[in-house]
Amino acid sequence: MDFLCYLHEGWQPLIRPAEPTRAWMDATPEAFAYRCLPLNIANAHGWEILTPAGFSAYWRGGATTADVIIRSDKGMPAASAPVSLFGQGTFTIHIMGLFRTPPGWNVMAGGSPNSAKEGVAPLSGVIETDWSPYTFTMNWRFLRRNHWVRFEAGEPICFIQPTQRDALERMEPKFVPLKDNPEAARQFAEWSQSRNAFQAKVAEKAPSSGADQWQKRYYRGLDMDDKQGVPDHRAKLRLKPFVTGTPSADATLPLDIDPDRLEQAIAALTVSVRDGTGFDAGLLTEAGLPEALAERIVRAARPVAT
Repeated sequence: MDFLCYLHEGWQPLIRPAEPTRAWMDATPEAFAYRCLPLNIANAHGWEILTPAGFSAYWRGGATTADVIIRSDKGMPAASAPVSLFGQGTFTIHIMGLFRTPPGWNVMAGGSPNSAKEGVAPLSGVIETDWSPYTFTMNWRFLRRNHWVRFEAGEPICFIQPTQRDALERMEPKFVPLKDNPEAARQFAEWSQSRNAFQAKVAEKAPSSGADQWQKRYYRGLDMDDKQGVPDHRAKLRLKPFVTGTPSADATLPLDIDPDRLEQAIAALTVSVRDGTGFDAGLLTEAGLPEALAERIVRAARPVAT
């Protein structure tokens, strides 16, 4: 499945698979923060865009664009330089790259997970990158006035992660009594008892090895019966870097589609799936999609028989 970054002449973005490490996690005693697998996976759950040169930013406290001062280091490309564009105590970085995802996929852009900077916070956005012919910006908002914020060369200034557009809307959130799932209830009770006993044992006599100070069941993907919970459990992610290449067939939408007609067609498709009625793939082709791609979208949207 392609995740494309189209480059205009002169664009040279620095993008890498997100680093699983964090300086503050390195600094914890015996690096114990890395024992938390959900933290590790979140750290690496996307790609990071880096600043090619360092810069410093300062907020005077007002709401105008003039209240933000930005000083870029020597060698900062003009297209990569942060600017005070919107006011309201923010600064903006234009992202060099027109990203394109498969049909039905967005890109969520924000700050790197489990990472923080003193006095400033990243703002997040979700972009429909399966059709949009527009680039996006990364924005940061100051939390403290009269405070300089520093980004060094090669430091992440944006984190991008593809997400399926309708996945959350297709979810049916429900509260269910744990007793209604006897197997889950049994495993939870055994885990809770095991955890309490383990913690009491560690408190009574600390293990000589740091690795023995935690149970590692979730890390290893094992349930309370010592069985693998799922076959695709991940203890680390290995995302591929962006490389020079060509798109796969039907991997991207053409840039001359009609966004309004496409939106109407997708809305009609959504209704047809919900109501179980027929849908004319011609609505998608009339919006500018290739016929083969339109048919693939309709097939993928059809409910699976159970």
